[in-house]
Amino acid sequence: MRRIATRLGRIALSNPVSVASGTFGLEYADFFDLNRLAAFVTKTITLEPKQGNPPPRLYETEAGLLNSIGLQNPGLDAFIAVHLPRLRKQLSIPIIVSFSASSVREFAEILKRLEDEPDISGYEVNISCPNVAREGITFGVDPFAVAELTHKLSPLTQRELIIKLTPNVTDIAAIAQAAEDNGATSLALINTLTGMAIDYRNGRSFIKRGIAGYSGIGIKPVALACVYKTAQAVRLPILAMGGIHTWQDALEFFYAGASAIAIGTASFIEPDAPIRCLEGLQNWFQQNDLILPEIIGRVSF
Repeated sequence: MRRIATRLGRIALSNPVSVASGTFGLEYADFFDLNRLAAFVTKTITLEPKQGNPPPRLYETEAGLLNSIGLQNPGLDAFIAVHLPRLRKQLSIPIIVSFSASSVREFAEILKRLEDEPDISGYEVNISCPNVAREGITFGVDPFAVAELTHKLSPLTQRELIIKLTPNVTDIAAIAQAAEDNGATSLALINTLTGMAIDYRNGRSFIKRGIAGYSGIGIKPVALACVYKTAQAVRLPILAMGGIHTWQDALEFFYAGASAIAIGTASFIEPDAPIRCLEGLQNWFQQNDLILPEIIGRVSF
């Protein structure tokens, strides 16, 4: 495992394979030992409970998945009282808590509450959400909003502070630089693209709310380009996601500049996809007598 050991800012990882927020839970222990993963990223939580969006809110496309879950979650109090103890009991790997909010104040309140809890290694700050305090714009598309938020959060913790970036922007490198300049210790990208599906037979949207998040193998080229652009612009380590299904996919992201990867939609297709990816990487690095740092960001042209 030493060949594929890596770091995500302040967190030392025994290997580079983690799981994407919102796609993975403790029930996957029925398929493999979860403690073989590099880290466990929770489903995004918010300050108050959210019921999520009305169904239908999932639709399988020709090359991926549309989702409009709407950040359904039990809220911070229930997460701390019920869900976090379960994670502590079952996991010995780093736990990264993903959270989101509608204002800088709410983000800071959530982080302060989580700081009081032991056995959390870091935070994934999901900034692809409506910013009520800024009249409905999204944090993740505005470098000034990202700068303000990261500047507020970074002094509040010595744990890993991962800012999760959306691809639905004109210049993802500018957003990444705003996060780096204001105290982020790593980045996660990409969040879902925007997508839609319509039934040609009757003109009805397959998703109740129309526009949804698009993930899965179809977005891999976009994710690769975003990781490469970001890696060229900042020095922060990158947790990459977006269409990663196999160990070969993971290698592509390492060459593009990622230090670690997260399996998401692939787990819905093959529940053991993360472990297949991990074992494939172990074999490849062993056979090629390489270590992971030797290929990170080494794409050639």
